[in-house]
Amino acid sequence: MSTLSIVLVVASGFVHALWNLWAKRSENPLLFLWSFQWVALAVYAPFAWWSLRGLAVSGAGVAFLALTIALHGIYVLLLSRSYALADLSQVYPLMRGTSPLFVPLLGVLLLGEHLRGLGWLGVALIAIGVLTIGGGFSFAHARHTAIQLGLAVGLAIASYTLVDKVTLHYIPAIALNTLSSAGNLAVLTIPALRTGRALAEWRHSWRSIAAAGILSPLSYLLFLWALTHAPVAALAPMRELGIVFGTVLGIYVLREPGGRHRILGAALITAGAIALGLGA
Repeated sequence: MSTLSIVLVVASGFVHALWNLWAKRSENPLLFLWSFQWVALAVYAPFAWWSLRGLAVSGAGVAFLALTIALHGIYVLLLSRSYALADLSQVYPLMRGTSPLFVPLLGVLLLGEHLRGLGWLGVALIAIGVLTIGGGFSFAHARHTAIQLGLAVGLAIASYTLVDKVTLHYIPAIALNTLSSAGNLAVLTIPALRTGRALAEWRHSWRSIAAAGILSPLSYLLFLWALTHAPVAALAPMRELGIVFGTVLGIYVLREPGGRHRILGAALITAGAIALGLGA
């Protein structure tokens, strides 16, 4: 595996954690997520249009595209709710760590696929990590809500990941990313405008909104570029290092409580996600 591949995939994980930090730190996460979709569309739409020139998309492709846009919309709504109610260092490792857990489990339950021993070890490590972040079985209400939201976001990520994989057979990645941003914008527009504070959020966070609009799609594109230099089986588990980045940023930048057990839980989830990637 080349050094460039490693740098790109680690950068992808860090960039993803960074824009999630900005979303959590904003005055209103829903407005922040809504606002940066405009930036993402302005920056990436010309490239998406270019990639689609002369491409004929079948009816099946349109159907899968519509489904993935809907799933991305559910994800972004759940994400805004998560950051309004829970800490970054709680929700981020849960949503990023459990999304690779749901995909192979759904494959086992619905498609008759099998996990090797290392894969089942990954499942166990992720479960222990979730419990560690949640403080064990005796959840307080706030902790329980954070766990539920994190798992719900993780399930949404797993769902759109599975559909994205199929949709990429019909349209290029940059077009899929950009059309998903358009879908996110459509889903968030009514609740965003109802707040009456869209301009106030822009004035407060315009620098991080602009940066997130560029970096959110870029984090995925960095991973795709890394795949041109190394196989996906080697790189996908490494991307889960972003779980640790998100947890550390929440604890040391946002000064969130529970540092020790959250870092331990994030490390267990990261180890489990890597084991799953290697054992799937």
